[in-house]
Amino acid sequence: MKPLFKLSAVKLIAACVAASVGAKMALAEDMVMPPLPFGSSENALPASLAVVDVEDDFTLSPWEFNGFVETRAGARLQSDPYQGEGTLAETRLQLELDYSGEGFTSRIRSDLLVDLESDDETVSLNQGSGLVDLREAWLQKGISGWLDLKLGRQILTWGVGDQLFINDLFPKDWKSFFLGRDLEYLKAPSDALKLAFYFEAFSLDLIWIPEFDADRYIDGKSISFYNPLLGRRSGSDLPVRVTAPDGDEFSVRLYKNISGVEYALYAYDGYWKSPNGFDPLTTTSIHSRLRVAGASLRKSFVGGVLSGEVGRYNSSDDSGGDNPFIANSETRLLLGFERELASNFTGSFQYYVERLEEYSAYKESVMASQIIRDKYRQLLTARLTLMTMNQNLEWSLFTFYSPTDQDWFLQPKVSYKYSDRLLLTAGLNVFEGQEVNTFFAQFSDNSNVYAGVRYSF
Repeated sequence: MKPLFKLSAVKLIAACVAASVGAKMALAEDMVMPPLPFGSSENALPASLAVVDVEDDFTLSPWEFNGFVETRAGARLQSDPYQGEGTLAETRLQLELDYSGEGFTSRIRSDLLVDLESDDETVSLNQGSGLVDLREAWLQKGISGWLDLKLGRQILTWGVGDQLFINDLFPKDWKSFFLGRDLEYLKAPSDALKLAFYFEAFSLDLIWIPEFDADRYIDGKSISFYNPLLGRRSGSDLPVRVTAPDGDEFSVRLYKNISGVEYALYAYDGYWKSPNGFDPLTTTSIHSRLRVAGASLRKSFVGGVLSGEVGRYNSSDDSGGDNPFIANSETRLLLGFERELASNFTGSFQYYVERLEEYSAYKESVMASQIIRDKYRQLLTARLTLMTMNQNLEWSLFTFYSPTDQDWFLQPKVSYKYSDRLLLTAGLNVFEGQEVNTFFAQFSDNSNVYAGVRYSF
């Protein structure tokens, strides 16, 4: 299905800003500016003459402004023939402006970034490169008691996984995740229209993304990876060239809480979020077509939270599985459990499995130079979090281990909240494995250490 029109990121942002400004102008005659702070020249009256109206003096402004400035640095723990020694050398200023009026709410949140480790100065809102990374620019309005509309650049997420995603087919920033940026940057923004319906029987989310939003995927510019076309690792010597699809995306979620159990059904129509196909005519990587149907549940169980999620990935451009240049269909399953293990000490554990469909056809289509994938890929994760010093010092460890690939990924981190405004962070990203072509082992030359300082205002 093709949309009647296409909206670029800039057009979506302009629509949000125009709507916000227009609404403000329409209400200008009825608005009263909030009082100046006590002690300012226009409010300063002699104590004997001052008449304090508590309700008027403490009227809250519909505007809220905040942000932070952060510096992060990182370096590889070993040499990489295709990358430099440094991984992070950046200073980031984030500014956020929120408006909450009677008719609508809106937000603009953007990062200004100076990254000394990046040679790419071109501003790309989709890939988050350059001086500006626009995180959010949206307007939300309640159409009625059962319908909300949200339009613009927004962070979208759903599903029950912890750093594992099945039915969450919204863009991820894998570069930030592997280099040691804050976890909030794992989620990349989407330019989207979201309709949220609230019925008595169930709730329903409909999301339309008029121009495909890809992952901020590993392209070799800052992180080297295993290149199956070369049969070796590659990086800055041969960055990935991608032909982006010209199409839209649709996501649907139907959800309901029944007797304390959260149930959800999902559907997606779009493309693989990271390029895992190849066009031999253009010799470029591609995002092939993808349709997904899935479900999830979450409930209380033996003092913790038990969750499960499943998804059927239909690789529409290769439904038979016999095209060696297109990813096969898959079935994915996730089981998780989280609970407090002791005072201020929590643990969560997940089991994840991928099943490659049409496996016989796939094996027959594999070329002699290619490595044959296993039919099943299993993954175990564990997250341990300890809070000390009145919960101002957080120790955490997240581990990925694949018993089928025999590779692993460790993320130990410590964060110290020195004050309400100052946060200190340090951590490691460690990749290792038996075979260079498996998912985590391919990044073993990118293991790194990082540290950061953030001041919020």
